[in-house]
Parts: sequence; structure tokens; C-alpha cells
Amino acid sequence: MSYVEMPGAKVPIRMWTDPATVEDVALRQLKNVATLPWIKGLAVMPDVHYGKGATVGSVIAMRGAVCPAAVGVDIGCGMSAVRTSLTANDLPGDLSRLRSKIEQAIPVGRGMHDDPVEPGRFHGLATAGWDEFWGRFGGIAEAVRFREERAVKQMGTLGGGNHYVELLLDSDGAVWLTLHSGSRNIGKELAEYHIGVAQRLPHNQGLVDRDLAVFVSDTPQMAAYRNDLFWAQEYAKYNRTLMMALLKDVVRKEFKKAKPVFEPEISCHHNYVAEERYAGMDLLVTRKGAIRAGSGEYGIIPGSMGTSSYIVKGLGNEKAFNSASHGAGRRMSRNAAKRHFTVGDLEAQTKGVECRKDSGVLDEIPGAYKNIEQVMEQQRDLVQVVAKLKQFLCVKG
Repeated sequence: MSYVEMPGAKVPIRMWTDPATVEDVALRQLKNVATLPWIKGLAVMPDVHYGKGATVGSVIAMRGAVCPAAVGVDIGCGMSAVRTSLTANDLPGDLSRLRSKIEQAIPVGRGMHDDPVEPGRFHGLATAGWDEFWGRFGGIAEAVRFREERAVKQMGTLGGGNHYVELLLDSDGAVWLTLHSGSRNIGKELAEYHIGVAQRLPHNQGLVDRDLAVFVSDTPQMAAYRNDLFWAQEYAKYNRTLMMALLKDVVRKEFKKAKPVFEPEISCHHNYVAEERYAGMDLLVTRKGAIRAGSGEYGIIPGSMGTSSYIVKGLGNEKAFNSASHGAGRRMSRNAAKRHFTVGDLEAQTKGVECRKDSGVLDEIPGAYKNIEQVMEQQRDLVQVVAKLKQFLCVKG
């Protein structure tokens, strides 16, 4: 489909989905965003749903302003994917050992490494700027600097919620590695600190929704936020890089005889801010639950722990600010999913996938998510599919 345009106070709301299928609370959030004085455009992806602070699946383009709640508390959250030389024929009949080895190598939930993961232990790992990156830690918000040891030990860890590591097969039978994670606790604390600062600023007192408080250009608060935001986005990228290195290590050891080869990594943020130019204007583009899909750019759009995921190439649709969905998107809140489904439902919906099948991940059941095939159909003018993947192993936090 192409987009449906809804009227908004300052800008139209372009929606790559049927507005009738969007929850009222999410529509209200979007309409509130369209009232912001600094807004120059608003695009809504087909995985749209209500989110804390701002709508998930929204792309907000503003001039001279950025809304920290519209980035979200998991700054830099995103995906990485790698195609391997392994095939379905290389896989063992019982995948439980492989899952266990991955869980031992990559801490999940609130876990962290006992000792920091040094990138130098991985041959050829691209971590240029690593020392300079950590050298900038002393320049982030003083309120969170006491978390340095935790931040160092959580580098290379998964987290909980919808974060995961998966092994999948494409239609040619090739094995892929994917993972989904962000800036861990340090990103969350930085986001919450700056959201609080923004909400207290005088220019935000008359907004229709206090969650839409913004920082404006040429102010010390904006400079401080941008510094911390871009640092946290780098943290998230390094975090995924190290996790992928740990995952490859496990795969090498478990498939020694096959001598796996790994193709170049595809990586993309889906909760972040970028400086981009549209219609002759320099804009700050916030993607919350959306990936950049510039012409020819690779992206990753996952489904759920029991459905397909997609490797895509962007089509560079400027009406969507060169964006696409970040996944299927939730159709049901976590609490609603826990009320609605049983562990038996989870077992049925993840049949054939080596994964947790207990009440602790019931809120991640595939039935709580939108139909990924429909989501992909709705964004045919945003991306083209390069590979369709189906997981056979999933590690959840």
C-alpha cells in the first residue's frame, strides 16, 4: 500500500497502515505529536502501536528540536544479522545444547559479564574508536556516571523483554545469526534523566502532553542531551558487535567440522535520532520503532519468536523520511498477553523452535504481535525483500 494521510494540527500524519486498526491511545499520541511547534513531518509505520512517552512505529522530523521520549528509554536499540556458510544439513537433531552454549556465552535479562569483554580477543573485530568511546564516559550526565562499572560489564549482553538472539534459515537453507538489543541500563538511565530535565524546561509547560517535552537547538540542555544520546547510540552498536562476536565464537566451536564462514554484518538502529536533510531543510529525525530505509540500504525487520523475519533493502521513500517498520509490532500489551494466553498456547505457537516455553516469556508469545506478512505487504513502497528467514532457535532474556 501507499500511505493514508490524516490531518494534523501542524503537519499531516502519513500512515502506512489502515488508521481504523490503530488503537485510540496511539492515534491520540500521534495527533499530539503533530501539534508540536517544531515539527516538519510525521510518518507512521505499519507496526505502529501505543508506546510509553511516544508512539512505537513513528518517524518524527523536527527542525531545531528533539523529543527524548520519542527516542525511547532504550537508546540505540536495534538489530544485527549475519549470513553464514552453514546450511540446514549441518544442524544437529537436538538443538538444546547449542541454545545452552549461547546462553552461557551471552548474559540475558539483567545479567552482566563477570569481567569486561575485551574486543581484542576477537580476531579482526572492527572496534576502531573503542578507547576513545570509553574515554568520553566522563563527559556524560553526572547523574549516571556512578554506573560505569555496570555499563562496562553489561557491554556484550542481551537484556530482557523483546531482546533476543536467533538462528534462522533462509529459503536457500542457509543459516543466519540475528540479535536484537540496545544500550542496556546505562541508556535507560540516561534517557530517563534527560526526559526529566526536558519536562522541567519553561518552553515545554504549555504542551498538550508532558511526555512530548523537547530540547531546542543552541541551548546547553540540547548540547548535553545530544552528547549523551550519540554516546548511548554508540554503546548500543558496540554492544551488538560484541554479542555477535560472542555468538560467532559459539557457532565456530559447535560446528568445528563445518568450518563456518560469516558474511559481513548487517546492523541497524531502530530507536534513535539522525541528522538528515529533506526539502532543503536540516532536520533531526527521530525513529522510535522504525529503521532507516534509504535507497539500497540494508535493514532487518523481525516478526516474533515463532514467525518469519526479513532482510530488506530500502527504497528511499522520502514521504516516509527514508524509513520502514522495525518489526511486526505489538497488537496486545504485555499484561493483556499474559491474561489472554497460556503456556500451552506458547508451546503450540513456537512449535519447531528451540526456545523457552515457560510463563516468564508468555508476554512475547507470537499471538501478541501483528501479522508480519501483512506488515510487510503494507510497506512494499518502503523496502524490497532480500531474504525471508524462519528461526529454529531463539534465546530470550
